[in-house]
Formats: sequence, C-alpha cells, structure tokens
Amino acid sequence: MSEISKKVCLIGDFGVGKTSLIRRFVDRQFSDHYLSTVGVKISRKVIEFKKQNQAEMLNLQLIIWDIEGSAKFKAIVPSYLKGAIGAIIVGDLTRQETINHLTDHIQLFLSINSKASIVVAFNKSDLIESEQSNLLFQLNFLTRHKQVSAAYLTSAKTGKNVDRIFHTLAHQIIKPE
Repeated sequence: MSEISKKVCLIGDFGVGKTSLIRRFVDRQFSDHYLSTVGVKISRKVIEFKKQNQAEMLNLQLIIWDIEGSAKFKAIVPSYLKGAIGAIIVGDLTRQETINHLTDHIQLFLSINSKASIVVAFNKSDLIESEQSNLLFQLNFLTRHKQVSAAYLTSAKTGKNVDRIFHTLAHQIIKPE
C-alpha cells in the first residue's frame, strides 16, 4: 500500500468554524467553547482510497493547516498557504459578511497555489432555517472559479457534510495521480 502526504488549508474569516470542522473530522468531537486559533494549527488525518482501475490501496495523509482568520494576521497568511494542494474555504451562514468574503479568500489562495483544488463550506447550517440556508447556498455557489470543485452546507455541531468536504477535496487531490 502506498502512502502520500498532501498539505491542505482551511481558510475563512474569524469565527466561521474552521477549527470546529477540523476537530469534527479528525477527532470526531465538537465543543461549544470557542477557542481562537493563533497563527496556525496543524492536524493530520489519513484517508484510505482504492486507486482507480487498480487493486492497490492508497493512504492519503492530509496535513491540515487551520489558519487564523483575523484581519490583523493577513500579512502573514500567504506564507502559510504556500505549498498547499487544496483548501476548504469556510463561511458562516449566520454572518453574511463572512459569505461575502469567500471570493476574496479563494482569490488569495489561488494567487499562491494556482493549480490547487478548492471546496467551499457554508458552515453553521444547523443555526438557520432550511429554506434560508438553501437560498443562501444557491446564491453563493462559487463554481465560477474552475478550481472550486464543490460547495456544501455544513455543520461542525451535527457533523452534516463534514466528512464529505474533506473527502471531496481528497478525491480532487489524488485525481491526477
């Protein structure tokens, strides 16, 4: 069985739930207690794949960089993004300004990693009405960027689509190999 490691980043404004999404995916846990990420926090998770048209299995180790979202930190962010093969861009459905900033985060990431893959997470879907979240989701689907492969309504609290965002990104990462 072969194993490869790839760097991916979670990017978004302050308080959108990046750390909670990672914690739900890696540790299968959720906490209502807010802890602000200072700088960057790195987590790891191995995903097992069967290579297309082959019997061989592949272990993909995601090296997940959780990048602080505060404005005061923006000057340092580009150095943390270098070398990433993919990103999950996160917005908070309860705060429209974070959704408005998604395009800025996508453009910044792609300016450093022009061939990388992106998945968008519209997080905290458990906190708003279903019809409202579906409307926001449709209005803000960001596939006008060719590297944005998918967008999902997510909830770190309930686990809704958390595994899906990471697995979708992982499939995009190993697709060319």
